[in-house]
Parts: sequence; structure tokens; C-alpha cells
Amino acid sequence: MIKVLRDLLRFDGRFRIAFIFLVFILALTGLSWVSPYDMTKTFQVGMDQMPSLRHPFGTNTRGQDVFWWMAAAVRNSLYLGIVTALVSRVIAVIVGLTAGYQGGWIDKLLMSINDSFVVMPVLPILILVSFLVRENMNITILAFFLGIFGWSWDARLIRSQVLSLKERSFTRTAVYSGTGSFRITMTEHLPFVLPVVFATTINNMIWSIGMEVTLGVLGLSSITTPTLGSTIYWANSHQALIAGVWWWLGAPILISIILFLGLYLLFSSVNEYIDPRTRLRRMGA
Repeated sequence: MIKVLRDLLRFDGRFRIAFIFLVFILALTGLSWVSPYDMTKTFQVGMDQMPSLRHPFGTNTRGQDVFWWMAAAVRNSLYLGIVTALVSRVIAVIVGLTAGYQGGWIDKLLMSINDSFVVMPVLPILILVSFLVRENMNITILAFFLGIFGWSWDARLIRSQVLSLKERSFTRTAVYSGTGSFRITMTEHLPFVLPVVFATTINNMIWSIGMEVTLGVLGLSSITTPTLGSTIYWANSHQALIAGVWWWLGAPILISIILFLGLYLLFSSVNEYIDPRTRLRRMGA
């Protein structure tokens, strides 16, 4: 792991930029645990104060320090992205491995379900679900809903990998030796698809955080919980730009750009590193 990190830092400029961005995001997340303010309360500081040394991102009309609100928002948005990725990865791995190895009617059934999720209009469905469970909506529930709808593309990618692995000699050797189907998929095929799972995990986090921002701006997520989306929602509700409190809206936009760029560049560099040909070419071999 250390060697991989060293190679990426040395040979990939995108990874270096992603590393800087994500270290900043993780540092901001860590600071949220030592916040001097209670994010569930309002009017704890002076209202509408411009950014300063005391309040790096200024304060808002609700009497909250925007810097500490953003620290909590980044922590909750990352939590949502991680939970969504875990839920969707479990479903994608199970469906992809099973469909790819078993084939036949099982493959047709699972891929029919998979394709149904591919063509579903996710955003309208999530808006409807948010209306139905709005009173009980929180970050964890939203993450599980996003995970249920976020696995289909990656399951098909995993299936294509397994279809290739099934025809290789080591799979036939395992079959001839009497190894069961479950053990073959878990011990022989799963290690080969883990790099793909890891790369798609980052992509899935970007998608889920983006969906939360969309729902948050519409006021359909947990608006009392600090997230990137709820921050923009409250800024719009109080007409921050018209009132001249530009930093209230500028802070979540800036943090979102840093977070999304960091994750995207990490996804791009890791995805290229997984391919031995592009990895060797970038390293000068």
C-alpha cells in the first residue's frame, strides 16, 4: 500500500492534486469533532459578519459560524457517501459475481432486474420518497435509499469481468477439483474484481454526494443536519446573495468543488493505475 501511494505521488500529477484536496477535506472533517459551537442551535455568534481571522468563512443570518458549519457538513456528506458506497458495493458484488459465474436463467433474471434499475429515473423517485418519509428523513436513511439505486452500472461491469474469469484455466481447475460455486466466486474471482470495486466506490461516492446536494437544495433531505446541500438550502432561503452575505453561499460551493475535484482526480488516477499498461507507461517503463 505504501509503495502504491509512493508511486502515485511520484508519477501522477492528478493524484498529487487529489491528495492535497482530500487532505484538506479530511482535516476539515477532523476539526468538526472539536467544534466550539453546537450546530443544532442558532444565534450563537454575531449575524452576517464577513470572513475574518476569528470567523474564516464568516457568519450567517442564523447566527452560526459558517466555517464550523461547513466542517460538520463535510463530515456528514462524506458519511453519506461512504454508507451509500458500502450498501451499493455489497449489492453490486453479489449480483455481478452470481450473474457472471452462474449464467443461464439466473444471469437473465438478475440482469433483467439490473437493467430495470439502470433505466429508472432516480431523481424523481428519490424526490417522491423524500416527500413520503420527510418527517423521518436523516442522513443514514437517505444513504440507504441511494445505495439501493446506485449499484446497477457497477454490477454489470463486475459481471463482465467474471465472464472473462470463468473461462480461464484456474477456474476450470477449481471446478474439476470439486470446489463449490460460492467458494470459487469468493476465493478465485472476488480478488480480481476488487480493484474495479474500489475504483467504482469513489465514483459512487461522487454520485451520492451530488444527489444529496440536489435534494438538499430542494429542501428534501434533512435540512436541520449540516450537509453541503442543506447549507445551500438555508443560504437560498435567507436570500444570501440579495442580502450581500455572499460568503454563506460561496463557502459550500468552494468546498463542494474541492471535494468533487479531489474524488474525481483520485478516481481517474486509481483507475489508470489499475491497468498495468497505462501504469507502466506513466512510470516510464
